[in-house]
Amino acid sequence: MPQKGIIFNIQRFTIHDGPGLRTELFLKGCPLRCEWCSNPESWLTHIQPGVYKTKCISHKKCGMCEEACPNDALQFYRGKLIGIDRGKCTNCLECYKVCPSDAVKQWGKEMSVAECMKEIRKDLGYYERSGGGVTVSGGEPLMQSDFVSELFQACRAENIQTCCESTFHAEWSEIEKVLPYTDIIISDIKHMNSEIHKKHTGVGNELILENLKKIAGKDREMILRIPVIPNVNDDEENIRATADYMLKELGGHVRTLQLLSFMRLGEEKYASLGIPYRMEAVKVNRKSFQKHVNEIAAYFNSRGIHCLVGTKEKQ
Repeated sequence: MPQKGIIFNIQRFTIHDGPGLRTELFLKGCPLRCEWCSNPESWLTHIQPGVYKTKCISHKKCGMCEEACPNDALQFYRGKLIGIDRGKCTNCLECYKVCPSDAVKQWGKEMSVAECMKEIRKDLGYYERSGGGVTVSGGEPLMQSDFVSELFQACRAENIQTCCESTFHAEWSEIEKVLPYTDIIISDIKHMNSEIHKKHTGVGNELILENLKKIAGKDREMILRIPVIPNVNDDEENIRATADYMLKELGGHVRTLQLLSFMRLGEEKYASLGIPYRMEAVKVNRKSFQKHVNEIAAYFNSRGIHCLVGTKEKQ
């Protein structure tokens, strides 16, 4: 039976997640709850509505969403839609279907592999000229491993390069479904201390580190990333431990280490889903913080680990 996936975004012409120009599919579902996550709409596996209250044209002028909702789940203030009672909402999306002003957004869409390939083929010429291809990200794409495996096999059949960007917080049996059809692997190392990792992401790091070690043991090259978060993982002890792990356990299989400087991203998405943004109080002096990130990059390079600030290889 052909696989279908739940996808919340498709980006064309992206240059950040793999080489060349790429089509990137973002899949719903993630077992982590990273405090700095910019895609909270990816956390749950099912399709769900989000509210952008500034777009509501008011109950007085419209009111169609309230009439359409079968569960009295919509929340209003001074005549405007401001949120959804998630305890009552069944994600039926009737409010989204009738909203004329895009105040209600649908987070997620079911797509077949054939439908995805139709979108992917639009950019075949760009892949060929730039050395690009297709990237799946999330969320955690391995939560939909059967779909990703079938999609990547379809890409391989048409000589399209594949990249899996994953947390690798997954059972090895799920990874094995996708790995044979994956050309490029991208993953994060968020923290080397499992308790601190769990505090800020909701899960420990043991499974992630073990899976990365297994992948390296299969002679697979990977791009690793560190989201550099102030006062979380940017201290000397953690940076040294990360370098030690990469050199000892991953050997020469890390093609590039990319440092991603913390940015406040996705706050409006949190608001649309009624989820508190946990990084709201974090303030950084951008100039001094960026200098610190550059110093971290210099340390990794001094250890013989090819390290860049950002996601784009310098020409």
